[in-house]
Amino acid sequence: MVRFTLLAVSSLLASVQAAQNLRSPEIANDKRRKLSYEYIANYGPRSQVTDHNAIDLDQRVIETQIALQTESAFARARDVYEQGGHSKSYARLKIPSGTPNESDGTLFAGTDTNGREVTGKVYESDKTPANELWLQYSTSDIQESYVNCQVGALAQTGDANTEGCFAATGIVKSGARSYTYEYIPDQDNLNGRTIKGFSTAVRPRMLECPQCPYDDAKYFVDYYGDSDYADKWITAAFIGGRTNFASGRGNADFSSFGLTGRGECAKKGTAYMAIFMYIIREFEDALDDCQINCISCNDDPVHAWDEGVAFYSGSLEGDTGVPTGVLLHELADKRCTNFDTCIDENNSKSAVNDALLDLFNVGQGQLLTGRCEEARKTKNKIVDLMYIPLIQGTIRYAYKVGEQAGGEKEKAEGAVFAASVLPRIYAASESAADVIYNNMRVGAPSTDFKAVKKAFESVYRDMNIQCSDVGGLVSPEGGYFPGANPCSDGSSRSSSGVIAGATVGTIGGVAALAAVGYIFYMRGREKKGNPVFKPSSRETAVTEMN
Repeated sequence: MVRFTLLAVSSLLASVQAAQNLRSPEIANDKRRKLSYEYIANYGPRSQVTDHNAIDLDQRVIETQIALQTESAFARARDVYEQGGHSKSYARLKIPSGTPNESDGTLFAGTDTNGREVTGKVYESDKTPANELWLQYSTSDIQESYVNCQVGALAQTGDANTEGCFAATGIVKSGARSYTYEYIPDQDNLNGRTIKGFSTAVRPRMLECPQCPYDDAKYFVDYYGDSDYADKWITAAFIGGRTNFASGRGNADFSSFGLTGRGECAKKGTAYMAIFMYIIREFEDALDDCQINCISCNDDPVHAWDEGVAFYSGSLEGDTGVPTGVLLHELADKRCTNFDTCIDENNSKSAVNDALLDLFNVGQGQLLTGRCEEARKTKNKIVDLMYIPLIQGTIRYAYKVGEQAGGEKEKAEGAVFAASVLPRIYAASESAADVIYNNMRVGAPSTDFKAVKKAFESVYRDMNIQCSDVGGLVSPEGGYFPGANPCSDGSSRSSSGVIAGATVGTIGGVAALAAVGYIFYMRGREKKGNPVFKPSSRETAVTEMN
């Protein structure tokens, strides 16, 4: 009865957030927590993730530079990809008097050039060179003003903001301790979170961590043979080189493309290859840390879950998910227009994002209530959904190239969409992946749209999706393009696979209040040493035996 009640409670709580746009009362004591945080595309985080949410601002600068279509602009875009500018900003202060001996997280205060207070915490003290003090700037709960020092590689692009940075010279203090410092704001304000870092982190954080390897990361590494596959793809696209993946699979020689094709492969690679996998990593990390049947132990897992949603959506989506973003959330909304899988009259809101919002909220509720195994199932549904827009993108450009004689831009977009999903296809069917790669790769002599579409459809069941989840490619005149209608597997829009399975029904306010009240009750019982979750005599015996 307890297990059923808790699952119902977590689902009720999550459903209210998704369906009625209500905030739930604060139910944790973690210092990151407060009554409410700004929504991220209709999702209500329970921790501060404004700094994580801003990773899309790096993506926007990359896209802006690539649009200039010059080699120098490509070099600047690559620097932003590698060095960042908007997320986890920190100052590298020079301390002439000697090396400070400070611990990570210690808060220091100084001033900006106008004498206003600036604060930051000690960052990566174990990596700090002699005579330096690294301070990560404090961030706020308000997305619009989350941090007021954004430099990194932005000084080259004209997008740097030094207004809230530490002044070039001054004193920083923490309690009775103070240090006189100097540094160059345009050069020594750096970023600890970058899009490139998402790719280079695959091996330590997705393959070699205590509960690794994660399934999806392994799919990609098994296919490409390199853990930094995304970085190899993106870097080669920026410079017009070749990937040379260790496996020999999925390679691309970008020397056959001009700036148009290289730019498409680079900017879509950053969003749909590098960031894509790190989103999954955050959800996996939340599950790794989840403590079963504990109501007061899972604040950190919920924070990791919130980070995953932030990386999926980005700050440009705003509170309500308006169509102005540059990450996966925006891609899903774009593709639903092309494939008749939107849920609104304006054809701007995708069924994928609608189902994901429910799942994001349900997963958060499951973590809050210690329902770790249920949360893992929710994560699996999320990941299945995330592949759908990538499949749609590949099919769309297979049609543009194979049936409409598309040029370099269309060929490049098809190639990068395929690269972003091929490893998952390969895990289901090597032959299907080979068909897609040979038709969509950079430099493919021809593209057989029907063969590509059929190859994808052959693995839908293995990917836990159905024909109606993907839809069919719609022409501007209405109706489907010839041969591009949805496949048939007995599914329909009302009974589609992963999307229908993900949707959570709406509930009334009374039930929501009851759900929140029950969680308060459980948290109170935990604090009094009389938890709701008590192992049975049999469970205790098994624990003692182990």
